[in-house]
Amino acid sequence: MSDRKPYKSDLSDERWALIEPVITAWKARHPSVSGHQGNYEMRDIVNALLYQSRTGCQWDYLPHDLPPRGAVYYYFAKWRDDGTDQAIHDLLRWQARKKKGRLADPSLIILDTQSLHAAAGVPAASTGKDAAKKVPGRKRCLAVDVLGLIIAVVVLAASAHDNAAGIALLDKVAADTDTVQKALVDQGFKKSVVDHGKQVGIDVEIVERNPADTGFVPQAKRWVVEQTNGILMLYRRLVRDYEHRPASSVSRVYWAMSDVMARRLTGTSTPTWRGA
Repeated sequence: MSDRKPYKSDLSDERWALIEPVITAWKARHPSVSGHQGNYEMRDIVNALLYQSRTGCQWDYLPHDLPPRGAVYYYFAKWRDDGTDQAIHDLLRWQARKKKGRLADPSLIILDTQSLHAAAGVPAASTGKDAAKKVPGRKRCLAVDVLGLIIAVVVLAASAHDNAAGIALLDKVAADTDTVQKALVDQGFKKSVVDHGKQVGIDVEIVERNPADTGFVPQAKRWVVEQTNGILMLYRRLVRDYEHRPASSVSRVYWAMSDVMARRLTGTSTPTWRGA
């Protein structure tokens, strides 16, 4: 790590030790054709990504004592496109589940969607308007386990129906793990999601809301996905969708949750920006 005053978002030695083997292995598989090792430490590249995730700053506003935009974006895009960001996330999730006495992959998941405003400059072709929530932008779709840890992420235009989101999530879950047997969804998801679940071997249950309830009432087991959505809001880069590519939006979720899980595994808290 470079000799500079640390930011609150910087990786501690313990947290860096959790992901360093994955980054080192990636670096070994991608040597420079010239044999040059690069001007920047991989730990500082990750620190820059976490700084941007927490503060929400634009690429050009990265602090001068962090690696420059070009270097950071190079690795962000490489790791996004080859799945390294998900590999780090999944490794930490398996460790977090093991710490709680659970198997590596779950048998039960909860699906939910959240519509977010898109920032100016986000291509209109990948956005839309959520007719029910009156939100123009994108729809972040999550599948989480009973601990609230993310199993799958899909990002669509906000105009996409929850059915499309549910089907895409089920396909992603089925492709990544063969342990999931059941999924809980709210009433925004319809029969087509239930039918698709049968096709991929996942029993989808629509959890009915008690008609006597008013306002927000947490539902048994399903409340954890709301908690995860709330945790993601601690990362300002995720409060709006700033990314030109939906794949970059997905990657941002993986980096945010990787930071959350690394902190949990090492017993350190996530600083809040509220009141700052």
